[in-house]
Amino acid sequence: MSKKRPIYPHRVRKITGSFSWIDHRFIGDGFLRALTRDELLLYFFLVTVGDKNGVSFYGYDTICELLKMTLDDYIAARDALVARDLVAFSDAIFQVLPLPKRCAYHATVSKPLPGMHSLGAIFKHLGQES
Repeated sequence: MSKKRPIYPHRVRKITGSFSWIDHRFIGDGFLRALTRDELLLYFFLVTVGDKNGVSFYGYDTICELLKMTLDDYIAARDALVARDLVAFSDAIFQVLPLPKRCAYHATVSKPLPGMHSLGAIFKHLGQES
């Protein structure tokens, strides 16, 4: 087994000023897979800007500008993260919460890919053609 070593030892990251972290369970327990792109973007932003308690208070206009996100997409992502119990939100203040015991992967609600249709829609369409 090879030992992991930095490619550039002279450029190893150092923690200065503030610190943020993401629990390894975020990947291992399926949270990364469960979230939409906008949910991930907002979650990672909130983890990055939060203080030691996970609290931050960026306004929606700043968040939308920084993340290149529409207001509707921001609201959908924010509400989904709250519903998944990943963050709390009240009066423009966010708090990143500890990961829940289980990931609500199957509760993922995302937009279908262009050209993709549910089986029900396909069968309904086929039934109309006859």
